Amino acid sequence: MTVSKIISAKDSSRIFTICCLALLVTSMTFAIRAGILSQLGVEFALNDGQLGWVNAMAFLGFPVAMMMGGALYNSLGAKKLLLIAFVCHLVGLLLTMSAEGFWGLLISTFFIGFANGAVEAGCNPLIAETYPENKTTMLNKFHVWFPGGIVVGALISKAMTDAGFGWQLQIAVMLIPTILYGVMTLKQRFPEIERIKGSTRDNVKALFSPLFIFMAICMTLTTTVELGTQQWIERILGASGASPMLIMALITGLMAVGRYFAGPVIHRLNPVGVLLFSAIVATGGIYTMSIATGSMVYIAAIIFAIGVMYFWPTMVGFVAENIPESGALGMSMIGAAGMFALSVWNPVIGNWIDSAREKANASVVVGIDPDLVAGQSVLANLAVFPVILVIAFTLLYIYMNKKKSPTEINAELS
Repeated sequence: MTVSKIISAKDSSRIFTICCLALLVTSMTFAIRAGILSQLGVEFALNDGQLGWVNAMAFLGFPVAMMMGGALYNSLGAKKLLLIAFVCHLVGLLLTMSAEGFWGLLISTFFIGFANGAVEAGCNPLIAETYPENKTTMLNKFHVWFPGGIVVGALISKAMTDAGFGWQLQIAVMLIPTILYGVMTLKQRFPEIERIKGSTRDNVKALFSPLFIFMAICMTLTTTVELGTQQWIERILGASGASPMLIMALITGLMAVGRYFAGPVIHRLNPVGVLLFSAIVATGGIYTMSIATGSMVYIAAIIFAIGVMYFWPTMVGFVAENIPESGALGMSMIGAAGMFALSVWNPVIGNWIDSAREKANASVVVGIDPDLVAGQSVLANLAVFPVILVIAFTLLYIYMNKKKSPTEINAELS
């Protein structure tokens, strides 16, 4: 696909702003949900395993929307997908505020997850096709607003929790940017998109290439490392002596800055080099968090942030650049793979916490907080994922270098 005619700079700027606002809402849902997990657990008498299933619905709705949106992008276009996202965000937030128990939270969270996936399905290919010569860099700049929104959501959640406001009001805050991007989408004229890179059948065929399958498997790990850790940060680090929501704000603030200035890093290392570097640093970050307490947790969080900041947009950009025949469907499916994996791992992480806390309570070691032991145990388990990625991205780096011509290699070195 390609933009059928030149888009004015003004229209491009407005469309990019709409995409960023929609992603802001998406990220705020992650942050505020993470911040209110304890409140939900207390109010509805839910254990961490049940809270894991609530979290899982967000990460299940996401890939369902991305798979559907990716397949229908050619016929629907980005504007209709964004309007679908707006309606689902609105419905999901209102249903969450009126939820009366476990099942209400499950259904409402699925709607929010579906909305989040529709945002990604519509915006990623639109931005990639609007900036065909600079896809990975611009996708990183667009995805600044994922960590950026988490910073906003984390700080809002902490401030409102500290002030004694209930979780319903924290959810209500997200209605403001939701209505804003919905109204802007309705008013904005989007460019028409022509299909010139093959049919949906061609896109589907590209999904079965060995390279795409390999990247999809890697995406399940990168997403779990990045978002699995952050979504449970309040439960994992609540007893560490550091403020979990401030840690989340610190991590995502650094991620936002890193993604905004991603261009020089990607040019210097190339996307595969960035992914390998990220996996190495993320391993160190999660391991350090698993043994740190007090102020050292903040240092560990900085290392972790540097490790995960480029994962998501660089994975999407790699597919856009190296498997272009997969089209919008490929970009959607790579994200869907990550979020689906996270929907599977969320209940597992919740059960890890419950199990580790029970073992810690049973041991009755004086002076040892069971919640601290549980959090550190879960982080140690999660540290295995980036270790696997170090091996995978090393193999990918070797493979991609073998594919390059001498001219390409010299161009990179110059």
